[in-house]
Amino acid sequence: MDLSDLLSPDSIVPALKANSKKQVIQELAGRAASRVHLPERDIFDTLLQRERLGSTGVGHGVAIPHGKLVALDRLVGIFARLQRPVDFDALDDEPVDIIFLLLAPEGAGADHLKALARIARQLRDPTIIAKLRATSDPAALYALLTQPLASNAA
Repeated sequence: MDLSDLLSPDSIVPALKANSKKQVIQELAGRAASRVHLPERDIFDTLLQRERLGSTGVGHGVAIPHGKLVALDRLVGIFARLQRPVDFDALDDEPVDIIFLLLAPEGAGADHLKALARIARQLRDPTIIAKLRATSDPAALYALLTQPLASNAA
């Protein structure tokens, strides 16, 4: 699965203003709502419910909030770089400034997990993260996120 299957160039937010985890989730829910034509409140509630199970802050300033929605017909992603890092209750207690929101249909099952794994692999690469933090150009951010992963084969 390529991230280009989840993202479109207009789903990149190069400088999101937010002061808290809840505000980040609310802003992203609003952007997702306009993209998938579902109620913002449903998306927000789904994401907040998932966060209550455990933070989606995976460490090193990265969070991957995600949730499943009955009315959704495809996997959808939104990428945001925060203007200022916020506390996200991350596993390493570091504030978060790189967010990749993933929404999936209720029955997505394996596709949802594959997408999460692909996002995590891309955002675990220190070179990619450094480049994402160094640019505010939406087209450049999109290009970085959708580039193929480097193969481990020699």
